[in-house]
Amino acid sequence: MFFKYTGIFLLFFISACAQEQAKNVSLKGSWKVKLDSTNIGVQNNWPSQVLEGASIQLPGTLDDAGIGAPNTLTPAINNYVMSNLTRKHQYIGKAWYQKEITIPVSWKKNKIELLLERIIWESSVYVDGALVGSANSLIGSHVFDLTNFLSSGTHLLTICIDNTNKFPFINVAGNKYPDPVNQDMAHAYTNHTQIKWNGILGDILLKTSNKNAPTNLQVYPNVKENKLKITFNQPKPTEDVFTCVIKSTEGQIVFHDKIHKSTAVDNTISFDIKKPEGLEFWDEFHPNLYEVEIGSTSGIVTAKFGYKEVLNQNGNLTLNGRRIFLRGNLECVIFPLTGHPPMKKEGWLTLMNQAKSYGLNHLRFHSWCPPKAVFEAADEIGLYCQVELPQWSLKVGKDLNTTDFLIAEANKIIKDYGNHPSFLFMTMGNELEGDRNLLNTMVKNLKEKDNRHMYATTSFSFQKPMGVVPEHEDEFFITQWTDKGWVRGQGIFNSQSPNFDKDYSVNSKHLKIPLISHEIGQYSVYPDMTEISKYTGVLEPKNFVAVKQDLEKKGLINLAPKFTYNSGKLAALLYKEEIERALKTPSFDGFQLLQLQDFPGQGTALVGLLNAFWESKGIISAEEFCQFNSELVTLIRFEKAVYQKGELFKATVEVANFFEDKKDQILDWKITDDSGVELKKGAFKNVDLTIGNNLNIGTIEYSITTDKARRLNVSVSLRGTKYKNNWHVWEYPKEVKTIDKKIIITSSFEIAMKALSKGKTVLLNPDYKSLKGIEGRFVPVFWSPVHFPNQPATMGIMLDDNHPAFNHFPTSTHTDWQWWDLCLKSKSMITDSLQVTPIVSVIDNFVTNHHLANVFEAKVGKGKLIFSSIDLTSNLNDRPVARQLRFSLIQYMKSKDFNPTKTITNQDLNNLEINVKGKQFSDKDIYN
Repeated sequence: MFFKYTGIFLLFFISACAQEQAKNVSLKGSWKVKLDSTNIGVQNNWPSQVLEGASIQLPGTLDDAGIGAPNTLTPAINNYVMSNLTRKHQYIGKAWYQKEITIPVSWKKNKIELLLERIIWESSVYVDGALVGSANSLIGSHVFDLTNFLSSGTHLLTICIDNTNKFPFINVAGNKYPDPVNQDMAHAYTNHTQIKWNGILGDILLKTSNKNAPTNLQVYPNVKENKLKITFNQPKPTEDVFTCVIKSTEGQIVFHDKIHKSTAVDNTISFDIKKPEGLEFWDEFHPNLYEVEIGSTSGIVTAKFGYKEVLNQNGNLTLNGRRIFLRGNLECVIFPLTGHPPMKKEGWLTLMNQAKSYGLNHLRFHSWCPPKAVFEAADEIGLYCQVELPQWSLKVGKDLNTTDFLIAEANKIIKDYGNHPSFLFMTMGNELEGDRNLLNTMVKNLKEKDNRHMYATTSFSFQKPMGVVPEHEDEFFITQWTDKGWVRGQGIFNSQSPNFDKDYSVNSKHLKIPLISHEIGQYSVYPDMTEISKYTGVLEPKNFVAVKQDLEKKGLINLAPKFTYNSGKLAALLYKEEIERALKTPSFDGFQLLQLQDFPGQGTALVGLLNAFWESKGIISAEEFCQFNSELVTLIRFEKAVYQKGELFKATVEVANFFEDKKDQILDWKITDDSGVELKKGAFKNVDLTIGNNLNIGTIEYSITTDKARRLNVSVSLRGTKYKNNWHVWEYPKEVKTIDKKIIITSSFEIAMKALSKGKTVLLNPDYKSLKGIEGRFVPVFWSPVHFPNQPATMGIMLDDNHPAFNHFPTSTHTDWQWWDLCLKSKSMITDSLQVTPIVSVIDNFVTNHHLANVFEAKVGKGKLIFSSIDLTSNLNDRPVARQLRFSLIQYMKSKDFNPTKTITNQDLNNLEINVKGKQFSDKDIYN
């Protein structure tokens, strides 16, 4: 039963309680620090002594202070340097921090706690030499009760921080990295993203309060029953009446009442109230936040919360009863200036605003749980968070102490951060392997304790059947594939010819819980050399410097900006198709990119369209990215990217709408050529767009009648809105001349060299399989050529689109879909020592940095040569792109523009072939 106070009495009661509210004293500032690498501090009774050592500013780290062993690595392309960014100073072990504190007389009867917000990994606290206790946590505050250790007056507070690995099997080992300190991969404890810093981050507080003050206030929305369950703890729950006030962040009171204590179990008091009338739902579009305040004669406890409910409804992911789609990105603690995450909300708001500007609505915190500032920022801005236990383990359950630690961490996560409405999802870690039963039990226990979030055993697993079908306790499923096949493009784009009418329904529609595709993308972009000067903090980009020096040595440094841009455009192309396939799949509930920004560790995995600072590389703008990655995306399905005269381009229009219902809309479409000339247009009217996948809205048709090769642009927009999208397709004539009497076209080295010796013009197009070169690929390096060295490791093509060789072959400077067949039917030729002019260059990976080409021109003896390691010979009737490129090259070779300036020898040509049949020619042969 509830009895309402009058407003005056309520305010008086709250005011009286506020006088008893906890008082916080910050211990930020200067501390003494002393390193204990030989672990002698306790033995030599350091906690009882005034330490002689350096001064350090806390919150902060030893790296911030320049304390530790200085790094002596020199830039070089090896697995030491290319592992990750380099710490300027490094220290692993115990460090002692000390400060004098003064306790006022007024605290005599109060409870006194010490709060240390974030530590790696273990802290031990001493007061005047006496051990208070120790704590282990990677995900939240270390809290110590100092009540029995502090009297009024001055005391010596000593804290020992030990950042060595405390538990076995919590971290998968990256065995490609020879330095053991760089082998730990999970992001809560690693040198690959954040660093294994030693120090204290965030709040360092002495907190004092009434010994019987209420604590641990939790709010559990119950949307189904239209109520709130509220719980809090009190050491001695003897009071019969509490006040409960709920107000918006703008200060508007939506509920105030007197609460008669109804249930008290194990010092936990709980009660239910009907949902206040003014309480609005929280989501990405309406981030409504509220503060609940419980008052008693012993003090006040407050907490912010949002009214929300995330559920699996018939296999669909819903928030507040409406379908949502996660447009996600990994967050792996990548902060190159500090080596640790920001601890203030403002720092995260900057990052999250950038994420939202690119259309993202979700962050997955890979193998770590972030500080409270993340949730505060995400609550405010409307961003959905997935957190994970601090493990990436292949031996789950093998060590009992490790298991106990992780269970404690899980319980601490839901206790410390559970009220935040942005906290929607939680898994037990990344790519876990080991004891499935243990993982299911952990999830089951968490679900029973806290139903405000959805839980899963792991974010994907290579251990079958875990990564193939959901575990029985999973409430959502993150995977790369199901028992039916792939659900991400990495397994498809290089092996299947480009098609744009497919989605992942066949492999996903049978699942009964929400499906999220795991770590899509991972397309490597060439390092940006201009980024080097940005590293002004605790980390040095010796990996970037090593690449820069290698390019300088090989005379390629002037091409570095083009390497970055053109490899990035290929990555952007693939990210677009990855995302659109996911959005086209009605049984999908989201994706998680790996990732929009660079990952500077694990072999320098520069997979981002943004750099590690979340800054643009000039590859794609936020506006462009949002065309295919936002709350509402116009889409088309069409069979292929390449068409010949006489064919029909046909596309069906659809809209992925995860924004709001829209009635009576108009969708405009048009087809233009590269000069902007409008070839055809139309509109679909009276379209009702509901939440979810709006399929088969209408059909676009365009007959291919061209006698000239052209690139076309197809666009679809929602009239009167910002929502638009576009795609390229290519049209080619059916018949072009692929031979010319003035040009010798041959696949034979022998014939070519005989012709060249007579001053002929030669197009040499040998069987690419017989050439010494790198296997042709359409997709770029996966993740990193250091972390995964055994892969064909090129990063796309690069060319001058204004070169006269392409006068009859429309192309961009970078790889696009029309190059798919050409790339796969090719070898990338190493031309380091050849004096040739590339017409089609191939971007090598940043480890080997070869000068690569698919097509080049040169003088050979008296003749002029174009050499193509792309197959421009076989099956040309069914390969219109190869046919057209061959035609364009022939027209160039016939023109006055064809005048190679570089010269190579006969022997240079001989060296290109693996199995040369027939005569080996020499320089002498050419000139005779």
